[in-house]
Amino acid sequence: MSIVLKNIDKKYGQQLVLDGISFEISKGEIVGFIGPNGAGKSTTMKIITGYMPPDSGEVYVN
Repeated sequence: MSIVLKNIDKKYGQQLVLDGISFEISKGEIVGFIGPNGAGKSTTMKIITGYMPPDSGEVYVN
């Protein structure tokens, strides 16, 4: 299984909260998802799980 994000953008109103995020997590890889409040961690997780669509970009979960 892998998770791939390519150039993900997300706005709430006029506020850009994700700006061109790209990364890949491969099967068996252990990662931490850290950052300050308001950095977009929860928004990114909602996009990965399909709960919220990105405004642009691509998400692949294989």
